[in-house]
Amino acid sequence: MSFDPSSIDDELSDWRDSLPQYDKDYVPYWGFYDLYHKAGVKLGNCFYVIADVKEECGEYFYKYSEIMQLQGFSLDNFLRCITEGSILIDFDARTGHNHGTKFRIRQNAIPSLYNIVRNI
Repeated sequence: MSFDPSSIDDELSDWRDSLPQYDKDYVPYWGFYDLYHKAGVKLGNCFYVIADVKEECGEYFYKYSEIMQLQGFSLDNFLRCITEGSILIDFDARTGHNHGTKFRIRQNAIPSLYNIVRNI
């Protein structure tokens, strides 16, 4: 990953000029097991629900079409999703300060993170 402030559009020149100087050789790094632990704590075992939603007169109604029980969050599956592009890295540095780094997964790929997927 490389960030080049000179590639920022001139329309955002005020923000670009306010950026601190940084080391261009900096390379972000996450250890596989660090990622696995962080994600696994939140995603260990869970249910994945697919539903249609409609609103009538200010009330929401849900029609559940599929429920999956997901078990066995897998490091290998997690890494495969990253290499296949199902998991994306989001560097959230808007509004003048850093909001952190997030990993976003494409919604239809969530079950592929697990070793066991059961339809209920």
